[in-house]
Amino acid sequence: MTPIQAAIAILHHDSHFLLQLRDDIPTIRFPGLWAFFGGHLEPGEAPEVAMHRELLEEIAYAPPTLLKFHAYDDGAVVRHVFHAPLNVPIDALTLQEGADLKLVPIEDVRRGAAFSSKLQETRAIAAPHHTILLEFWDRFVANELESGTQINTDGRR
Repeated sequence: MTPIQAAIAILHHDSHFLLQLRDDIPTIRFPGLWAFFGGHLEPGEAPEVAMHRELLEEIAYAPPTLLKFHAYDDGAVVRHVFHAPLNVPIDALTLQEGADLKLVPIEDVRRGAAFSSKLQETRAIAAPHHTILLEFWDRFVANELESGTQINTDGRR
């Protein structure tokens, strides 16, 4: 069986990461959990094109640059992961899909859960997104913050 193709975005600002609280609808992936913005690729659609489309659809945001981080294939889903700095204030985003959005601090990411001010409760981060985010932190952000080294636009130091 051909795996589902998805494009997801790690949008970051300092040591915070933009996450979407998924709607609590049992028929969607990761209902009621925090996850990255993104979604399925349309037939014949390139992952980069899908990522831009999904961000416009979900938060009306088009980052100037999206860089490929990695592709994760678990056999059922191939997740094409992109990253970019969030260059606008969070209140400049328009949540068009999901229950909430938040810039989640790395401390909450490490715990695997974040508080939703809209729902007034703490919800878990979806397991695969949690794992990906911790790997991204370890590979790029933590080293950049500790060393003061800037990450070039192609992900190299």
